[in-house]
Amino acid sequence: MDRSSEIREFLRTRRARITPAQAGLAPHGGARRVPGLRREEVAQLAGVSVDYYIRLERGRTQGVSESVLEAVARALQLDDTERAHLFDLAQPTAARTRRKRPLAPQRVHPVLYRTLDSLSVPAVVQGRRTDVLAANKLAHALYTDFEARPHRERNFARYVFLDEAARTLYADWEQVAGDCLAMLRLYAGRHPDDPQLTELIGELSLHSDTFRRMWADHDVQAHTTGTKRLHHPLVGDLTLDYLVLAVEGDPEQTLTLYTPEPASPSAAAMDILAGWTTASTTAPQAHGEAQEPAR
Repeated sequence: MDRSSEIREFLRTRRARITPAQAGLAPHGGARRVPGLRREEVAQLAGVSVDYYIRLERGRTQGVSESVLEAVARALQLDDTERAHLFDLAQPTAARTRRKRPLAPQRVHPVLYRTLDSLSVPAVVQGRRTDVLAANKLAHALYTDFEARPHRERNFARYVFLDEAARTLYADWEQVAGDCLAMLRLYAGRHPDDPQLTELIGELSLHSDTFRRMWADHDVQAHTTGTKRLHHPLVGDLTLDYLVLAVEGDPEQTLTLYTPEPASPSAAAMDILAGWTTASTTAPQAHGEAQEPAR
C-alpha cells in the first residue's frame, strides 16, 4: 500500500466530514466548492502554514513533528483511534521501516485452546488481517466452521464480504461490514507492506462492490465491546453482547466472547444451540500450535 496516498485520502476524508460551524469557524459568504473544511481552514485551526499542511496532506511527512500531528488531530477532531492511525501513517516506527522479512506466523498457545474448550459461550481468537486463528465449537455453530475451510479462507473479512450466508446471518450486515473493514484499515496503517494484506484487499475489492465503497471512506475503528443482532438458521433471532480481550504475548491477537443477556430469549436460544452442538458428530478440533491462515 502507498503510504503517501493513504495519508492523503485519510486527511481528505476527515476534513470533508467537519463543517466550519462544527470547527468553530465564522461563516464566510459565497458558495463552498468542497464539503467540510478547506485545507487553509485546517491549517488555521492547527496553527501551521497552508503550504506546510498541503505538504502533509500530500504525504510528505519526513521530519513532521509530533506537536504538528497533535495539532492537526485536534483540528480534525480525531478520536483516539484515528489519532493513532494518523501517527502510524505519518511516522512509521524505525523497526517497521527496517523490516525486510515477512511477519512471523501467529500461533495460538495450547493453554488458549484449552480455554476455548472450557468456555460455555462462543469464543473466537482473531489475528492479523482479521484472520480467524481458532474458535470453539459453539462459535463454529454460531457463524461457520472456519476450520473446515481452506487456510486462506479462514478470515473474517472474507466471510463477511464474500459469503452470502453472512448477509443472512447478520441483521445489521452493513454495520458489521463497516466495522470489520474499519479494523482492517487500522491494521493496514500499522502494516502497509504486508503482502498478505495487499492480496486480501485486492480480492475483496475485486469481488465486493460494498467493500470498494467502504474502503474509500478510510474509516478506522478499534472494537472492545458492543452488540450484534443475528438471525441464526437453527435457533432464530439472537442478540449477543461481545467483549474483545487482548491475548498476552501477542498484541495482534484478540479473544472475542459473545454472551446473551441472562434469562432472555437469546439465552434460551443459545442453550438450544449449545445442546445441538454437544450432540453433533462434528470431529473435535485438533489442538496444538496452529498458525495463521496460509496464502
